[in-house]
Amino acid sequence: MLQESRFVMRRRDFVPAYLRTWESGALKEKVARALELLRDCTLCPRDCHVNRLEDRFAVCKTGRYAVVGSAFAHHGEEDCLRGWRGSGTIFFAWCNLRCVFCQNYDLSWEGAGQPVRPEQLAALMLELQARGCHNINFVTPEHVVPQILEALPLAIERGLRLPLVYNTSAYDSLDSIELMDGVVDIYMPDFKFWDAEMARRYLKAPDYPEAARRAIRAMHRQVGDLIVDENGLALRGLILRHLVMPGDIAGTREIMQWVARELGPDTYVNVMPQYWPAGRVGGTDYVEINRLITVHEFEQALAQARAAGLRRLDLRSAGHIAGAEDRGDSRPAGNRL
Repeated sequence: MLQESRFVMRRRDFVPAYLRTWESGALKEKVARALELLRDCTLCPRDCHVNRLEDRFAVCKTGRYAVVGSAFAHHGEEDCLRGWRGSGTIFFAWCNLRCVFCQNYDLSWEGAGQPVRPEQLAALMLELQARGCHNINFVTPEHVVPQILEALPLAIERGLRLPLVYNTSAYDSLDSIELMDGVVDIYMPDFKFWDAEMARRYLKAPDYPEAARRAIRAMHRQVGDLIVDENGLALRGLILRHLVMPGDIAGTREIMQWVARELGPDTYVNVMPQYWPAGRVGGTDYVEINRLITVHEFEQALAQARAAGLRRLDLRSAGHIAGAEDRGDSRPAGNRL
């Protein structure tokens, strides 16, 4: 989509946030603080109070070292991230949420992957940069903020210069977001559910809505609205994702109104139609979400975003739906994505 000039920066003028923090010596201090927080872990709203430095764990099932499920050039992200060479995506295993419909169940629930030491994580970042990826995209980083920070100086010293993307469920503590201040260039939080009871049922975290609002506000204060380069590639700012759920159980209208009111109408928002029944959906416990969303449900969600006053909607998914409407296609929205 065309960008207003105030949302565009020349690539040659961009300096990753972490580079200045590293040069000032503040990154070393952040690493020390982050590792100390592992000693009595409160890095997310679960507040498990376990000593992960001794390789103990609780909800997130991650001890001293991060577990990486995969690292590759991802061509399925938003256009402003994937560009033409892909987003350098590092998927972390395990998670601090328990989404019953998790689209990455093998990673988040089953922990598929291998533990990586700081030098190995740094090497993955550099390998993705060498492959020409446009950014380094940390997926599900909420529980491994110290491990990311620990690896980052090693990568910087060896030449890392890409924007960093923090791709999160938004179930983050303010301590973690503060540690990432001056480190992350692009925050990409989900806002999954507005209602606490829905969050309890589907995420096993009734405090998710309030925790997400706190974290997303803090992220936006740090990086502001999304800025792209002359080729439309993201450099700095916030991208908010919202997955449309069957039967509007996510509270799309309320979320869109909150985003427009609290963050502003220039917030870059991706209203996502690709929900599909996964994870623990399929038995008798969650029959109400054991289906794809319809074209009508997605069109309604887009209309709610526009009615809230949001004017920077990611339109790649919307284009698929519009094409389907033109063809008279009545299949569920998720089948085409």
